Amino acid sequence: MTTSPASRPARRALACAVTLVLALVAASCSVPPKQQTPVEDVATSASGTGETGPEGFEDFYGQSLAWEDCGAGWECATARAPLSWQDPSAGEIELAVKRRPASGERIGSLLTNPGGPGASGIEFVTSLAPMVGDRVTEAYDLVGFDPRGVGESSPVVCLDDAAKDESLSRDFDTDEAGLEALAEDRRAWAEACAENTGDLLGQVDTQSAARDMDMLRAVLGDEKLAYLGYSYGTQLGATYAGLFPDKVGRLVLDGAIDTSLDPDTISEQQAVGFENALRAYVEDCQAGEGCPLRGDADQGMRQVRALLDAARSNPLRTDSGRRVTQTLAFYGVAVTLYNDQSWPVLTQALTEAFDEGTGDLLLYLADFYNDRNPDGTYSSNSTEAFRAVNCLDGRQDDDPAAMQAQLERLEEAAPTMGTFFAFGGLTCEGWPFPAAEPEFDLHAEGAAPIVVIGTTNDPATPYVWAEGLADTLDSAVLLTWEGEGHTAYGRSNACVGDAVDAYLVDGTVPEDGLRC
Repeated sequence: MTTSPASRPARRALACAVTLVLALVAASCSVPPKQQTPVEDVATSASGTGETGPEGFEDFYGQSLAWEDCGAGWECATARAPLSWQDPSAGEIELAVKRRPASGERIGSLLTNPGGPGASGIEFVTSLAPMVGDRVTEAYDLVGFDPRGVGESSPVVCLDDAAKDESLSRDFDTDEAGLEALAEDRRAWAEACAENTGDLLGQVDTQSAARDMDMLRAVLGDEKLAYLGYSYGTQLGATYAGLFPDKVGRLVLDGAIDTSLDPDTISEQQAVGFENALRAYVEDCQAGEGCPLRGDADQGMRQVRALLDAARSNPLRTDSGRRVTQTLAFYGVAVTLYNDQSWPVLTQALTEAFDEGTGDLLLYLADFYNDRNPDGTYSSNSTEAFRAVNCLDGRQDDDPAAMQAQLERLEEAAPTMGTFFAFGGLTCEGWPFPAAEPEFDLHAEGAAPIVVIGTTNDPATPYVWAEGLADTLDSAVLLTWEGEGHTAYGRSNACVGDAVDAYLVDGTVPEDGLRC
């Protein structure tokens, strides 16, 4: 049994890159609108807006960034942010920022976030540039930043590579002894994070990151925020809208998270999302040539689960000498479900496992998911930041009876994948800081129109979440892509792309309920 490894609704950076990387391995009608009028133009300034920000934080809002050339037309800078937005005397942290200036008539900055929480916006914005419409890159400075706790910004630091390797590959029993071992593993994470990160560990919640984003907006010279957020980035964007509704300009929230849901419900609905995505893969695989899954879709799903269970009792061998545990095998399957263009690689991995009893490709995929390099080092702190942010944003029920009851619900709703989302209540075991109290308006009353995008068979952020967030935000309109995989803008079709481009550049709000 593995515990909630896939509940990373914001692994957008991975989702964007996965098709290209896996290709190297593979060598292979609408309803009446809620809003249709253009939103107001975004007023901008080449320097800061001159805002003072909240009392005590004037120096942060008034700072000037020292931009330096960092190659290929990009500029990089480091911004200062307060450690605590509640206490200006608590000290400060650094935020890494990267931008590519608009290539045409500039209307402002477009801040972006790839998800996670924990994915690097610095890395993401480079890969985003060719994905967005030309009209967008002509009109906006594309801006990426690593949120507090992430990457090149002041980071969360926890286990060393060897200990992290061991933890991310372990399987745990669901009996009393197994769950105690799981709890002890999570306590070790918490202790290491506290020792190696310090007070920052208690200040990486999404509300603090949203306040950082407002500061960056002002420092960049934008009177209103223009923003493109994917997956967890939609939670960050919705939180911003709830905190600063009067500063909302043009917000696109793609692969939406429903901010009205509790963490247990999120976990259960995400399990169903991955179950549905796996079934879509199985049906597609069986309809083609060379599929290792026999019989009908139900039988194919059971074969995948049997493989995962077999890896628990007899981990798959690899050429590297490492063994593919059930946990690693699950990661390897899950990562390919973020993009249907990666399905052929899953077929290769399953064929290797069934026919040869080896797991080299599954291990490669699991390492890719976890940002692990071949030499055993990790290329990012995304796992650490993911856990830290989520433990401050909200926690699942850790009552043993409640967790067992949830396991039963998960196995009934998602027979193949549900088990792997169980016992998330232990993720924050021993966490040294309490969850942050919500301070934002879920409905973002008074905000300008916000575009929420959902993909009908998105595994990581199920479509029902997009519907929920669109209903929750007072000014939201819902744009739907009838497709497979995680998120839509930049990887779907012209219907989605043109609608988003027209909104960002012209301020033309799509029809509420538009389906592409």
